[in-house]
Amino acid sequence: MTTENKTPKGISRRGLLKTGAAATGAVIGSGLITGFPTIWAQNPITLRQFGTGVSNINAIAEKCKADLGITLEMTATDSDAAAQRAVTQPDSYDIADIEYWILKKVFPAGVIQPMDIKKLKYYDKIVPLFKTGKLTPDSVIAQGTAPHTVGFVEAPGEKTFAKGETQWFTMVPTIYNADTLGIRPDLVGREITTWADIMDPAFKGKTSILNIPSIGIMDAAMIMEAMGNIKYADKGNMTKEEIDATIDFLIKAKQDGQFRAFWKSFDESVNLMASGEVVIQSMWSPAVAAVRSKGIACKYQPLKEGYRSWGGGLGLAAHLSGAQLDAAYEYINWYTSGWVGGYLNRQGYYSAAMDTAKEFMSADEWGYWIEGKPAQGDILSPEGKVMEKAGAVRDGGSFVERMGKVACWNSVMDEDRYMVKRWNEFIAA
Repeated sequence: MTTENKTPKGISRRGLLKTGAAATGAVIGSGLITGFPTIWAQNPITLRQFGTGVSNINAIAEKCKADLGITLEMTATDSDAAAQRAVTQPDSYDIADIEYWILKKVFPAGVIQPMDIKKLKYYDKIVPLFKTGKLTPDSVIAQGTAPHTVGFVEAPGEKTFAKGETQWFTMVPTIYNADTLGIRPDLVGREITTWADIMDPAFKGKTSILNIPSIGIMDAAMIMEAMGNIKYADKGNMTKEEIDATIDFLIKAKQDGQFRAFWKSFDESVNLMASGEVVIQSMWSPAVAAVRSKGIACKYQPLKEGYRSWGGGLGLAAHLSGAQLDAAYEYINWYTSGWVGGYLNRQGYYSAAMDTAKEFMSADEWGYWIEGKPAQGDILSPEGKVMEKAGAVRDGGSFVERMGKVACWNSVMDEDRYMVKRWNEFIAA
């Protein structure tokens, strides 16, 4: 990251500052100046970012301000609210921090402009999962809305996604994970090996799944297949008949008293597990870590059918231009340069640019979080709290083991409206 004061020929640094913000914006917009942090400090730029709570983190905004002089105004919402706002209030944000399944709803509305990969400094460092759908050459491409299927367009202005890699990236991936069931090993009383275990009558009234329709239906699909009830052609794009079979099963299970609750927020899932009200449930990796940090046994259980995965990224609002657009690219390049990646990895998520993140982690942290090695010393959260003691091994093992066993990605189905209608019937039943 350069901070030297480069100015176009014929304009002195002092003269430039005298010309005022409007003219400076024009000069920056021309691409003649690359000494961004200094310029942004002199002519403050604010970028309004909204998205889900997992990645709208105050520490990132503070570090961005310190490193770039760019002010980030962050707003956190749930997934469904993020999808709605992206489409219906396009002038209310500059950066959309959204999930890939949401992008399928948002991008065709024309509210996000694609990025020129030639302006992305770390494009070549982005893991191939987001470009080809395969983590390793022999990986099987998972079902659902795999990020690479909505990752590119042929040209600016295009509303349909390209079949493969192009110069135009719909958004830069930033954060993703392989999700499974969280359990209280001290309370379940037996080995948990399959998604079907959440339906064991022994756990009646002590289970929970999450109440975000597009994600909850995926957990339900993993459960249904594991129980042998149904074999979906594509879990991420069910037929009406498959949706009906899945929801009817959930309604019966609910009426039989199998579920204790349905959670929407990270905090709700932590509280259900920490209190012991629930012993097995849909969960997110940092929520498991949050329970463990209270001194309570909690495990993110690898299951034989594999993981349900999700990914998110940063999209540029269609209205961005000139200095605002340059600042947005600078922010995205900073975001993928390593500090944020290390921060996200330390939370139990994964960075999309692993090589740069590695430079901001100790060898022990990298070994524990990414390589699946036993921790040599205590593993700390980004805030410095002890998350794991020396000797601990990450649930599910290494990055390649976990992301290599993804069965399906969070998704938007062709029958999305019908699915949501039926899901709401289940929650109301």
